[in-house]
Amino acid sequence: MVNVVDSAPPVPKVRTARPGRRRSESWIRRVPLVPALVFMFIVTQLPFVLTLWYSFQRYNLNFPTAPRDFPTFWNYAQIFGDHIFRTAVLNTVLLTAVPVIASVVIGVGIALLLNRYVFGRGFLRTLIISPFLVMPTAAALVWKFTILDTTFGVLNFFLRPFGLGNTNWIGQHSQLTIIAFLTWMWTPFMVLLSLAGLQSQGEDQLEAARVDGAGSWRIFRALTLPQLRPYIELGVLLGSIYIVQAFDGIYIITAGGPSTDTTNLPYYIYQTAFQAYDIGRASAMAVIVVIATILIATVALRLISSIFSEEGMRGR
Repeated sequence: MVNVVDSAPPVPKVRTARPGRRRSESWIRRVPLVPALVFMFIVTQLPFVLTLWYSFQRYNLNFPTAPRDFPTFWNYAQIFGDHIFRTAVLNTVLLTAVPVIASVVIGVGIALLLNRYVFGRGFLRTLIISPFLVMPTAAALVWKFTILDTTFGVLNFFLRPFGLGNTNWIGQHSQLTIIAFLTWMWTPFMVLLSLAGLQSQGEDQLEAARVDGAGSWRIFRALTLPQLRPYIELGVLLGSIYIVQAFDGIYIITAGGPSTDTTNLPYYIYQTAFQAYDIGRASAMAVIVVIATILIATVALRLISSIFSEEGMRGR
């Protein structure tokens, strides 16, 4: 009697890639990114390194042959003792915080209206978003000569029946003018973010709340506002990063005036570098602004990462 034993087929050997080979393949995949990396380094990092170098030097183009002291913190000491710099910091905070808050409130309100079905909703959305697509320089020129002009401005034309037709908005209400301009520029972006948040909200939750007898304000506070919270936070942080760098509107509409009422940090850096030709002090101020912007950008990137993580968890 012969016993036949069924033998299992031989298991093929799986070849594992060597660590050195895996590293070489990963570097080969990254080689096409090297030119872009070099270009970004040349465009962004080299100017910052040069700015940092100049910030430690007493370098003024009015005195090109004067000796430059290096290293020294003289520029930074002069900056923090400059009352105009302190005024520019306060103006920057004011001209950033108020437009951001105002654009969030107005943007959420407009988004709530556009989220409903109305006739011509697509056209209204395009019309409201259009200020965000206009170049800041062109928009500032329109505001200065078409809207705010004392004699021929559209705003004074409509206010003339109320006895306010001769108001010099740029001279008498300069900060209010810049705040209104920046709010007008940034509100469309807040509308886009708020619409994205509203359209991602489930209609079944809203319908269930209405069936339970909840009013419009109760639904907005308990359901809609928590849904919009990540989008509002993202808009506030991105708005703060961009509006803190506002220069075009201030340069064209008010030129930092009257006096220093609308002089923010970017405009004061421009005055120090290209009007006073003090490259050392302007570079030191630029370094301070860059550090502050990096801190805000870090918070913004962490918030964006958390939002995407939460959305990914909800999608699973």
